[in-house]
Amino acid sequence: MKSFKLINLTVLLTSVALAGCDSSDDSSEDTSTSTSTDVSALHSAYAEFDTDNVSVALSGTDVVIETNGLPNHTSPYWSTDNELFVEPTVTSYDEMAPGNIDDFVGTYTLTVAASPEKASTSSSTGLGAIGIAVSGSVIYNDEEGPGIALDNAVGSLDYNGAHTGPQSFHYHLEPVSFSDDDSNLVGVISDGFFLYGRKCNSTGTYPTDLDESGGHTAQTQHSDSEEYHYHIENEVYLGSYYILFPGDYQGTASAIN
Repeated sequence: MKSFKLINLTVLLTSVALAGCDSSDDSSEDTSTSTSTDVSALHSAYAEFDTDNVSVALSGTDVVIETNGLPNHTSPYWSTDNELFVEPTVTSYDEMAPGNIDDFVGTYTLTVAASPEKASTSSSTGLGAIGIAVSGSVIYNDEEGPGIALDNAVGSLDYNGAHTGPQSFHYHLEPVSFSDDDSNLVGVISDGFFLYGRKCNSTGTYPTDLDESGGHTAQTQHSDSEEYHYHIENEVYLGSYYILFPGDYQGTASAIN
C-alpha cells in the first residue's frame, strides 16, 4: 500500500491579518495593500485524513489533496488474502460488483481553495468522484449511471455503502466505519467544502436549516467561527440508508483526476 504523509507547507504573507474563512482572488505580491486572506496553515479538518492513504499540502492559497484511492477499513471488496477482507454481510457474492479494491493502482488528485467560497449559482455534480473521504477512498453522488438511480445498485453496496467500479472503490451512502449517525468528518467535496455526518457538532442534533445540497453555515469541531459545510442529510433512503451527497455543488468544483 502506497504511503503518504500529511504536509503542512507554511505560506509567509506579511502585513496581512488572518481573516477567518474568506479569501480573495487578488494574487498581488504587494501585501501592504492586499486584502487577501493570509492562508498560513492548513484547515485543521485536514488532520483527520488517513495519512497512510492521503497526502494534503498547502500550495499558496490552494490545497492539493492526493490519495491512492484505498480505504483504511474492512470490506468484502478487498482480495480474500488482504488483512482487511471480511465476508459480505449486507450484500452477497452474487450481488457484489466485479473487481477488488486492491485491483486499483493509481492516484486521485484534487486541488481546492484553502478558503472556499460559495458560487453565485450551484452546479451539478455529475458522475464519477465528487469528493475524497478521510479514509482515502472517493465519494460519489446518488446516481449509478447517467440518469440511473442508485436504487438498483444498492444490493451491491457493502456495509459502508460502497462498492467497486468503474475505476475504484467508492462511497454512495453513509460510511459507518467512520461516520455513523454522528458529526464526524466524512471528507472534502471537490468544491473545497467539508462533508460531515448527519449531526451538527455545535448542537449535537440534526441540523434543520440545510439547503438543497445538505449544507449550512455553522461552527464545527474544526472551526472557531461559523463556516459553510455539508452534512449527510438525515433523510432515510430505501428504508434504512442515508445518501452521502444528493445535491449540487454550492461552490466552484475542481476536477478529481
